[in-house]
Amino acid sequence: MGKPVLFINACVRKDSRTRRLADALLKKLDLPYEEVRTEAVRFPAADEAFLKLRDRLIAEGDFEAPLFDPARQFARAETIVIAAPYWDLSFPAALKQYFEQINVLGITFRYTAEGMPVTLCRAKRLYYVTTAGGCFVPEEYGFGYVEALARSFYGISDVRQIRAVGLDVDGADAEGILRSAEASIREV
Repeated sequence: MGKPVLFINACVRKDSRTRRLADALLKKLDLPYEEVRTEAVRFPAADEAFLKLRDRLIAEGDFEAPLFDPARQFARAETIVIAAPYWDLSFPAALKQYFEQINVLGITFRYTAEGMPVTLCRAKRLYYVTTAGGCFVPEEYGFGYVEALARSFYGISDVRQIRAVGLDVDGADAEGILRSAEASIREV
């Protein structure tokens, strides 16, 4: 059995401001956690051979195959924390690859006869931690995408965003913005 919190870390910079906020949240939660560093994962190429293998394993119900380790880990977590900086108009591409690996019919969700998704995940809460240098951070390019997956496929009804934006705007008090975000974490 895994730890109660799954920390999906999409931060790559040594002095990541997003990681700083995520660390404050993890400290506040004060629970054991497993960490997945998306930069360290070697995601398989989603080519035809991979898709045929994945489809065959799902059809056979072979959900213990190592290919599905990330999906099983995600499904058994009680709380999810995702740390993802907002870059280049979204979150890091490795996080999208991670979602492609955990969206497994029969492990993280199933469909009803009417085609509606039903969760197979345990988590009831997901925190999405992000920072951005600018102030224009459309929800649908980051948090909104994750929130829609969490609510629609993973059955996570309590989805919260912790963010600090405008950090690199001329004249901004980046440290003050980060401290304000950390203060909001203490209220979680």
